[in-house]
Amino acid sequence: MDYYGGIEAGGTKFVCMVARGPQDIRAELRFPTTANPTETLARAVAFFKQQAQTVNLVVLGVGSFGPVDLEPSSATFGYVTNTAKPGWPNTNIVGLLHAELGIPVVIDTDVNAAAFGEYAWGVNRAIDPLLYLTVGTGIGGGAVCGGKPQHGLTHPEMGHILVPHDRLRDPFPGVCPFHGDCLEGLASGPAMSERWGRTAEMLPDDHPAWGVEANYLAMALVNLILIYSPRRIVLGGGVMQRQALFPLVRAKTQQFLNKYIRMPQLFSDIDQYIVPPVLGNQSGVLGAIALAIAGIDSR
Repeated sequence: MDYYGGIEAGGTKFVCMVARGPQDIRAELRFPTTANPTETLARAVAFFKQQAQTVNLVVLGVGSFGPVDLEPSSATFGYVTNTAKPGWPNTNIVGLLHAELGIPVVIDTDVNAAAFGEYAWGVNRAIDPLLYLTVGTGIGGGAVCGGKPQHGLTHPEMGHILVPHDRLRDPFPGVCPFHGDCLEGLASGPAMSERWGRTAEMLPDDHPAWGVEANYLAMALVNLILIYSPRRIVLGGGVMQRQALFPLVRAKTQQFLNKYIRMPQLFSDIDQYIVPPVLGNQSGVLGAIALAIAGIDSR
């Protein structure tokens, strides 16, 4: 029986899986992403080689942190490019994995993979357009439009959009090494830790941090709603594990939209419009499996 490989190559951890879908997972392995890409990728290769001894592994899908070169005609197709992750700039992920495993490798961003995983399985199945925004160590966004993850000149970089920054209310300068106070610079997990002196996990539900966080996330969602007109938005990542954040984000989104778009999904049904991931912490790796099954690349 044919099986598919999937890798969620995150900046903090790698998740490797052999599966045919959420109901048929053969094996899964999680380990830290080190500053040595050769070492990290070798661990993934060893996992898949071991699994290939007992199953027919036919395609490998990869959802990688970025930026990633997804242009097939490019000399650096399949590379992580100018990432802030130490040790990883200009890493040829696709080339190394293909050379070691000898099977086709398809690649997309980790958030596009997560979006496609939510689109492929569960209650979010076939909802199109679908947006996925992850809020954790960084902030990234993926979109499924017309049944495929979205690409253009490059892939979406929703975490680096600029949102209004009231420096009187929030004098925090931001942590993004490229833009300072972009969305990621103001609302990622490291931004919360730097601003408040404690990690998001340590902050109680009634801490003012959550109001500030909801404000920035809702500003971003309003911009994305007005640009993409998605039929559903999925919010994942470590910061969104705080379930009390969801009602705050939903209420702020409604406030900022100010009834401009008169659709029930944005008012009476907003609890079903801005939602957590159905696949939980497996959205990314199962999305990579879904990419492998579909044979989707950036062409």
